[in-house]
Amino acid sequence: MPWFTFIAIGLSSGILAGIFGIGGGILIVPALMYLAGFSQKLAIGTSLAVLLPPIGIAAVLEYYRNGNVDFRAALIIALTAIIGGWIGARTVNHIDAHTLKIIFGAFLIIMGSYMIFEAR
Repeated sequence: MPWFTFIAIGLSSGILAGIFGIGGGILIVPALMYLAGFSQKLAIGTSLAVLLPPIGIAAVLEYYRNGNVDFRAALIIALTAIIGGWIGARTVNHIDAHTLKIIFGAFLIIMGSYMIFEAR
């Protein structure tokens, strides 16, 4: 898998986390599934590895025991998410609250719709 895919996932999840306070389940998991070709279980396990310190070691270990964690991808995404988080936090301070609600709602609708239609 190309490194730039993991870098893009890390940066975008960091930016969106900085703006909306989201990342793992809403962005990293679908991105790993649709951009990197991961199975849903591998995407969840890898996302948990990215978020390991705040989420907890137990969940990652269970996914790892079942072969569902890619630590290389998790490390690249985690490192670039730091940069993306800073960019997102700086950006959100220039967006008014009303516009932010609209953007976030639209993002959730788009992601949810994509997942529903892809599953069909």
